Amino acid sequence: MRLLFDTDAFCKVALCGLLDDTRSMFDVTVSDCGRLAALPHMLRRGRLRKQLGNVVCDSLISQAETMPVMHAPDTALLDLLSPIVDIDSGEAQLFALAVERSLLVITGDKRALKAVKSIGPVCNGLHGRVIVMEALLMNLIFQQGVEVIRSRIRPLMSLDTSMKICFSPSNPDPVSALGSYYADLVKEVEPLRLWAPSLPGTS
Repeated sequence: MRLLFDTDAFCKVALCGLLDDTRSMFDVTVSDCGRLAALPHMLRRGRLRKQLGNVVCDSLISQAETMPVMHAPDTALLDLLSPIVDIDSGEAQLFALAVERSLLVITGDKRALKAVKSIGPVCNGLHGRVIVMEALLMNLIFQQGVEVIRSRIRPLMSLDTSMKICFSPSNPDPVSALGSYYADLVKEVEPLRLWAPSLPGTS
């Protein structure tokens, strides 16, 4: 297992049909990925079903069930994360396992990232391993082009305000908008270092 998805990040990436592209970017297979055990259940009922609708959730369930359930993390790391109000139990499991096994984790939970920066051992273990949607999408644009990703991201625009702004038809430069959101988050989560997209012309 090399790449973990939190629930919201999985839904956003899968909704846009970008799971294969994301796995290709990190040179991983489906079996190299991990997700929370509760993800299919959450797609069948509750907040996600109300937010995304029955048809979308039904289509995502099959994709979720093909992805392995992540391993249980070390309880000592969970004990550091569990008391933090802004880190829910699922995010705590993802962060703990990512630190324990040196894994990448894709997450859209910015509240949790702002909270985890103050937990020294976890923050240090996550350096460079946390991938946020803005960085992921910038990298995909560099690989595939603005218009390709703009067309793929369309299903997400009614659900995510920042994506609606970044990929608005009136915005000719989504990369700059994504970069601005990303730069703000980088500052907000210091000293945690986020995974950075590979700019064109850099190695």
